[in-house]
Amino acid sequence: MNRPFLVQFGSYLWNLVQGDFGNSLVTGRSVWSMIKAAAPVSFQLGVLTVVITAVIAVPLGLLAGLRQNTWIDYTILGSALFLWAIPAYVAGPLLMVFLINFMPAGSIPYGWGALFDARIVLPLAVLAFQPIALIARQTRAAVIEVMNEDFVRTARAKGLPERVVALRHILRPVMTPVITQLGLIMITIINGAIFVELVFGLPGLGRLTVQSMLNSDYPVILAITLIGSFLVMASNLLVDLLYPLLDPRAQGGKA
Repeated sequence: MNRPFLVQFGSYLWNLVQGDFGNSLVTGRSVWSMIKAAAPVSFQLGVLTVVITAVIAVPLGLLAGLRQNTWIDYTILGSALFLWAIPAYVAGPLLMVFLINFMPAGSIPYGWGALFDARIVLPLAVLAFQPIALIARQTRAAVIEVMNEDFVRTARAKGLPERVVALRHILRPVMTPVITQLGLIMITIINGAIFVELVFGLPGLGRLTVQSMLNSDYPVILAITLIGSFLVMASNLLVDLLYPLLDPRAQGGKA
């Protein structure tokens, strides 16, 4: 720390190229070992939350769009707006206080066991509330827009069953913006599930970030920021690679 700034910065970049993030100023441990222990927890939470969101929200949004201005549409849209209005730092403590009275002794949803441990159900529900609301609304809006396209009217004019029209002709182009949003949601959860990890005692990147900021542990903060930036770029690249599989029009006019 007593060296000139440019010398420190150059040394940090050189070590970074070699995969060395330095050591924690508080614990003295290797920063990489700390991140390697916390990242799998956040990554598993992010992936599972995105899967749950897609499985629940996409069918609901498709159904709401196909049944526009009916009681089904109003129920799904109203429920989505209700879930969207509940932030994670409110839903987490409230659900824990409410459900603790119905749980057997020793089954408090606190801490991390494994991906399919019962304690992960409540954190996943809290993390999925707002993404489900967002994806359901976005899917509904995209379905309503695609239903007015010529290829949908042509498919219906050919006498295809409504189920085939919905799944093969409407859902496929709708998934393009939805996949983009799901990728952003996953990165947001991995990098920013701070409140959920704190409330439920999950040893992920969010909790590590808070601890590092409170302790002014700059090497850990820098490493988490760099890894988060890399995940954003990797997610955007993956989404771009998936576009041609979902919508042939994204292949540059080959369809």
